[in-house]
Amino acid sequence: MSAPSDIPQAPKVTEREARQVAEAAREQDWRKPSFAKELFLGRFRLDLIHPHPLPAPDDVRRGEAFLARLREFCETHVDGALIEREARIPDEVINGLKELGALGMKIETKYGGLGLTQVYYNKALALAGSASPSIGALLSAHQSIGVPQPLKMFGTQDQKDAFLPRLARTDISAFLLTEPDVGSDPARLATTAVPEDGGTSRSSGAESGGDYVLDGVKLWTTNGVVADLLVVMARVPASEGHKGGITAFVVEADSPGITVEHRNSFMGLRGIENGVTRFHEVRVPAANRIGPEGAGLKIALTTLNTGRLSLPAMCVGVGKWSLKIAREWSAVREQWGRPVARHEAVGSKISFIAATTFALEAVVDLSSQMADESRNDIRIEAALAKLYGSEMGWLISDELVQIRGGRGFETAASLAARGERAVPAEQMLRDMRINRIFEGSTEIMHLLIAREAVDAHLKVAGDIIDPDKALGDKAKAGANAAGFYARWLPKLVSGPGQLPNSYGEFRVPGHPDLSAHLRYVERSSRKLARSTFYAMSRWQGRMETKQGFLGRIVDIGAELFAMSAACVRAEHLRADDDHGREAYQLADVFCRQSRIRVEELFNRLWSNTDDIDRRVVDGVLSGTYTWLEEGVIDPSGDGPWIADATPGPATGENVHRPIR
Repeated sequence: MSAPSDIPQAPKVTEREARQVAEAAREQDWRKPSFAKELFLGRFRLDLIHPHPLPAPDDVRRGEAFLARLREFCETHVDGALIEREARIPDEVINGLKELGALGMKIETKYGGLGLTQVYYNKALALAGSASPSIGALLSAHQSIGVPQPLKMFGTQDQKDAFLPRLARTDISAFLLTEPDVGSDPARLATTAVPEDGGTSRSSGAESGGDYVLDGVKLWTTNGVVADLLVVMARVPASEGHKGGITAFVVEADSPGITVEHRNSFMGLRGIENGVTRFHEVRVPAANRIGPEGAGLKIALTTLNTGRLSLPAMCVGVGKWSLKIAREWSAVREQWGRPVARHEAVGSKISFIAATTFALEAVVDLSSQMADESRNDIRIEAALAKLYGSEMGWLISDELVQIRGGRGFETAASLAARGERAVPAEQMLRDMRINRIFEGSTEIMHLLIAREAVDAHLKVAGDIIDPDKALGDKAKAGANAAGFYARWLPKLVSGPGQLPNSYGEFRVPGHPDLSAHLRYVERSSRKLARSTFYAMSRWQGRMETKQGFLGRIVDIGAELFAMSAACVRAEHLRADDDHGREAYQLADVFCRQSRIRVEELFNRLWSNTDDIDRRVVDGVLSGTYTWLEEGVIDPSGDGPWIADATPGPATGENVHRPIR
């Protein structure tokens, strides 16, 4: 049985059906405590993150040894300017990374990997990404969302034995989910995997032979141009003996019927091997299916719980580099008789870069160490780290360009050609921009985190606002909700944040008083929970449409999490006599800056232009304001907004390029 060639480009689904698919893929239960989940519920559980968790000594030894080797390699073999100029990472660099073991940083040693912790994996990505952001993207896409992580979490022993040794040393992997007309709405996934008759149910774990036949087109396949192994998400049609649904497969990249049709070019990350991949009657053994049929989206989302930490880790690297450049440049460049750093307008930007870099590193290290210990559920923490890191990393890069002035807008090659230091500030700005879109755009992250933040409310009161529930179900939910809120709401009235002596261990003589900031976090956590409850009471079933409100709720939570992490990290460094005084100063400055942002966000919960914005959008879409578009020339080319992704054989050249 072959996959039919007349499959529609994407299934037509209603908004409700799309939500149901996404909801089914969520991890439904909370088996472990979560600091961020409690924070959104108005419970400041400092005990979950303080004292700061620490790595095992052997993990530190192995991690530091690898970082030293990686640094030496990057300093002697990686030419970031060459990668930017030629828009390609040289094969010899990729082969050198393979020999170094960089492809197997997170793969266990028994499979030939290095077995690094999440903490040291992130440090390695920050280091490699500072040498060339394209290298950081290659290594992250391979290990954070590529084949190794899904196999580690959901693969069979046979799959691990077959693929992990290859992935640790020689084979590059890619993750294929997005399609030309399908982004963050997987319910419309069009790529299909049609099972042949193998005589056994594919919804169970047992296999007795048979293949799946893949047909479809995947877009923005990072590493896809050079990959050896792919993890592909495809829809299995439901049939007798087959549960069906979105399913994950490991696919050999050189399988007959696979064509890399195009290598994409971008405004930044010019060296990444990102393309368009077509599958036409590609046979995949049933043994290569990861998990049961229908579990693909859950596998993808679970993989991202820790995989998302790689992106903010590289944002930390950008922050560190930006601070170095800002310090060196601002001390040399004089304006009106003194260094520009001494002018308040520039100095405030430098302070923001320093304080925010400290906080970002605190967030990433804390989340990563909690992931390594596996004592906490960090799905919200990792998502907050990705959201906050990408947004703040972008602001840091933008501020560095501003500090550099005209030289920040000039390319490194041009600077060098006229005899000045080749500082790639404009390249870093271009490279950083994608982070607000990669692995879940800021807007999608807001919705994802908001859904987790209100999970407790939906568990007790969801049936009340569900229009499809019967009156009896609503009545039962109402009784349960009454009991929950009778216990919960009184606890939001007062707490340790109102007691001047709370968190006294963060009040150290000769240091800024961080206990005041933690009391603010505790008070704000309760205020955040009250605001969420009031909004749910006010809008009920329409709450999910209030994306502006939900985004601000999440942004407040991100700031409170970052403040908490910064204070805990500062106290950890002070206790270890490791730049403790300076760490306290940076944490204090960051918290003061963050509190200003939090107060603005709280104000904008209820004082905003959301309603009138929607009316303007209606006018734009209906053509009311087309007169405003007059007087310009549109330089865009011709062609459809979304490329045709109809399944079928390839018609062009295969640009797949194995590393030699």
